[in-house]
Amino acid sequence: MARRRKPEEHVNHERWLVSYADFITLLFAFFVVMFATAETDRTKASRVSESVRKALEEGQVASMMSAILGGAKDDKGKGNAMMLGPGGAQRATKEGPPPPPPVNLAGSLEALRSALKLEAAKGQLKITLESRGLIISLREASFFASGDDAVYPGAYASIEKIAQAIRELPNLVRLEGHTDAVPIHNSRFRSNWELSAARSIAMLELLASRFRVSSGRMAVVGYAETVPVESNDSEEGRAHNRRVDIVILNETGARPEPKPAAEPPGALSPQVPPKSGGR
Repeated sequence: MARRRKPEEHVNHERWLVSYADFITLLFAFFVVMFATAETDRTKASRVSESVRKALEEGQVASMMSAILGGAKDDKGKGNAMMLGPGGAQRATKEGPPPPPPVNLAGSLEALRSALKLEAAKGQLKITLESRGLIISLREASFFASGDDAVYPGAYASIEKIAQAIRELPNLVRLEGHTDAVPIHNSRFRSNWELSAARSIAMLELLASRFRVSSGRMAVVGYAETVPVESNDSEEGRAHNRRVDIVILNETGARPEPKPAAEPPGALSPQVPPKSGGR
């Protein structure tokens, strides 16, 4: 008996539609995602555009570019970092206004000579005008006890006249302590260096606390016996060498003084750090 022949299956030529439909579905999903992303970016772009517009209108970009790239300083004091020194280091502190220039001291010389005429006549002090400034030399015998740094209260009236002249000037002041060549060694001071510096400090504290002279304008120096005005071979010479010089510095005298980096808060004028020691 002959085997029955199996009929041939019909080939389906439409199967490609399944793959095509899947591709269209994925492509649709891709465009949906892209559209959603584009809408988000459009919002962000709108925000960025608005921020840039405000920055340009308010001058923030110009200020920032001036601070980074150079040119003149803006209203906040920022400028070219490369103009501030090697490495473009920024200033650590804000600069205060420049101190007023020292004034001519010839008028103050005559005023002090008139106010301290009696003290000068008694030999208690001496007033001179030198190349570095106006010097009021206070003799030890009239202002300090021997070997001590305490100022006589009876000398306050004379010191007040000096303080008044200082307050009327913008000039810096240096207080210089001097001794004779006789060595000192007592329970308080081990050397003439310590005594001369202590007397300068005592005069500074008196001028600042009692007579309202800004401590930021003053500096102290102790010279011991290294800068005599007369010979130490006589008693009179040694007496003249024991002194505290109040030096109102002119522009020449103030030039070697250190300059502060910034104006200290509440200071009336530039602060000169206290110092001690000989030349």
